[in-house]
Amino acid sequence: MIRRSLLLSAVAVLTLAACGQGADKKAGAEGAPLLVGATAVPHAEILEQVKPILAAEGVPIEIKVFNDYVQPNVQLAEKRLDVNYFQTKPYLDEFNAARGTSLVTVAGVHVEPLGLYSRKHKALTGLPNGAQVVLPNDASNTGRALLLLQAAGLITLKDPQNPLQTVRDIATNPKGLKFQEVEAATIPRILPQVDGAVINTNYALDAGLKPKTDALQLEGADSPYVNYLVARPDNQNDPRIQALAKALRGQAIKDFIASKYEGAVIPAA
Repeated sequence: MIRRSLLLSAVAVLTLAACGQGADKKAGAEGAPLLVGATAVPHAEILEQVKPILAAEGVPIEIKVFNDYVQPNVQLAEKRLDVNYFQTKPYLDEFNAARGTSLVTVAGVHVEPLGLYSRKHKALTGLPNGAQVVLPNDASNTGRALLLLQAAGLITLKDPQNPLQTVRDIATNPKGLKFQEVEAATIPRILPQVDGAVINTNYALDAGLKPKTDALQLEGADSPYVNYLVARPDNQNDPRIQALAKALRGQAIKDFIASKYEGAVIPAA
């Protein structure tokens, strides 16, 4: 009987410990911080500035940093995150269609102008015939990259406005550029090995590139590719998520973006 009592006591202690303050808090759990998925630069940096603003409103947030564009959406759909902040709407639409998910935009926060970079050449005119150019391999960013190259006068496309074209839709390629499609996060690492690469600004900044001075061609401030705060249909109206959206679009964060990134990141209208 003594042994059995001791065993029951031990089980009770373990159960209380699992239910108490020491237990891991999950996305959506009562009393847990709002769990936000983001890529490191600039999204997580911007979220760090939001933390004290929301803390003052009684809304703690926890930032989970990712180095790719797939897992933040997968984990949000699986309810392992409450919300994420890293992507454009064309990317989200393509992800939802491909994965059968129904993630939704909550608020547009900023624009990251896409850029064409080179370690070997200092100007567009320096790109040789047959130059090897790397593009992001996800559908929305491939099309966006091709539109950038068209704006630079390097190629023309069958449909000059279609954001979801592929290399098969190139109408003219005077320099005979050779294209390689690679996961966006890995492109900065292979930049020295190729003639040029189209890089998303978050990864360019993370690699120490300065879009305003280092890019051979850069999207303008009128780019339609706004980065959104994204949630699920079941939690998009959560007051904590709405508070986060309001703070991300507030003047304090707009001022931070303007001073920190000097035009490489632009607050959304």
